[in-house]
Amino acid sequence: MSFDELRDRAEALATNGKRVLLGIVGSPASGKTTLARGLADALGERAVVVGMDGFHLAQVELRRLDRAERKGAPDTFDAHGYVHLLRRLKEAKETVYAPEFRREIEEPIAGAVPVPPEIPLVITEGNYLLLDSDPWHAVRGLLDEAWFLAPDEHDRIERLVTRHRRYGRSLVEARTRALGTDQRNADLIARTIDRADLVLDDLPLTNFAV
Repeated sequence: MSFDELRDRAEALATNGKRVLLGIVGSPASGKTTLARGLADALGERAVVVGMDGFHLAQVELRRLDRAERKGAPDTFDAHGYVHLLRRLKEAKETVYAPEFRREIEEPIAGAVPVPPEIPLVITEGNYLLLDSDPWHAVRGLLDEAWFLAPDEHDRIERLVTRHRRYGRSLVEARTRALGTDQRNADLIARTIDRADLVLDDLPLTNFAV
């Protein structure tokens, strides 16, 4: 599907008269954030992006739990908090302030994304939206639609390595991370593809990169 077709599909979701949650799922560097922001930009005041990554546990807590080296795995997020936020967003009774992950500091920032009740479409993107283990399994029932990004694996890994290098890792460190911890997470995410409403395997990200 082209970006225009996806925009039209998202726009239809935003005009059905109620608050709608669209989930965009995929492995690290599959293009989730790029697509989500591209759609939100196209829809203007009718859509907002709330990332699952805002629920990363803080570095100090990851170190306390001895999980810092596995950052990005399912148990390195406040999954219960994310589910609770999605429920509040679904109800659309009040302005909800969602957290945002700042990659440049590798930390979540609380209250960074305001979501007023009049915004019809919330686009939430992340790795584990379709995971069926507790408490992640509750996410799928809160999503009106879920789109799974499945790009060429070589391209995805190269983008991931480039991202790691951009934020200070050496080439060796970047590849070790991408092919180690990140790949184990990617393998887990790939097994959730059958729970998606739409699978996108040839999306040209450069056409709408933000």
